[in-house]
Amino acid sequence: MGNYEMAVLYYEQVLENYRKCHPSDHQSLAEIYSSIASAYQCMSNYSMALSFYEKAFEIHRKALPSDHPTLAANYNNIAAMHYSTGDYAMALSFYDKALEIHRKSLPSDHPNLALNYNNIGQLYQSMGNNEMALSYLEKALEIYRKSLPSDHSNLAVNYNNIGESYRFMGNYEMALSFYKKALEIHRKSLPSDHPNLALNYNNIALAHYSTGDYAMALSYLAKALEIHRKSLPSDHPNLAANYNNIGQLYQSMGNNEMALSYLEKALEIYRKSLPSDHPNLALNYNNIGLVHCSRGDYAMALSFYEKALEIHRKSLPSDHPN
Repeated sequence: MGNYEMAVLYYEQVLENYRKCHPSDHQSLAEIYSSIASAYQCMSNYSMALSFYEKAFEIHRKALPSDHPTLAANYNNIAAMHYSTGDYAMALSFYDKALEIHRKSLPSDHPNLALNYNNIGQLYQSMGNNEMALSYLEKALEIYRKSLPSDHSNLAVNYNNIGESYRFMGNYEMALSFYKKALEIHRKSLPSDHPNLALNYNNIALAHYSTGDYAMALSYLAKALEIHRKSLPSDHPNLAANYNNIGQLYQSMGNNEMALSYLEKALEIYRKSLPSDHPNLALNYNNIGLVHCSRGDYAMALSFYEKALEIHRKSLPSDHPN
């Protein structure tokens, strides 16, 4: 049994004891619900996490003023779960509620306001609206630079996200410059096997991949994979994303057998850990389809393309590039 599963068992015992001696809307219960939700979130069980975050929110909603910062934190948590399951419209509605509270209750240069801008920027990025994404991410960056030390982890996350927007817009030189800023911070402040370093390596790899430098891309993806294998559960979606990216790279290099082996590893994890209509699953189906197409197996390719299309029609705006 892993640490997070143990945490859930512990908090559930605490919850049982608290329920015996406190009313059902007691603030302490909300804190326990949030702790259980956080543990489920770390295990990538987003539906269970969402249900406990919503229980915490219901208690806070009844007890606190409508513009209380704790409610903003609740909205952010609920939004993050919708984002993780690919429900971007719901995620945006909750992020907007959090932002509305933060704008009223916090100074204009408060880091929590920047975190809100960063979350919304990242969401717009996933929705394919990179101009909106960049505008929110740059607002976050402006605040972070004023209010945080230059080596703060939130600044590194923001640099990564801005790099992503530039990469999606085709500006790979700018993307690499922001990715490397993030990597520099994380190398100084994190253990060498921390998942955030893997994210840095993965992003740098994708920028090199986009410029056609496949050897450099593969070296960074291998670094990311080494960290993910050490630090994440074997069924974690981030590990699947790593396999997917390596598979995509091998496909571009013309090595269809290696490509398919990595893409199928990714698919196995995604099917276990994500909802059946998640955009990442669609991306994986599409990549597997490309490999079958390259091998001349057009019937198999078509079946995977159709699976990807079915998901994208449900989960993405009608004008999304995918």
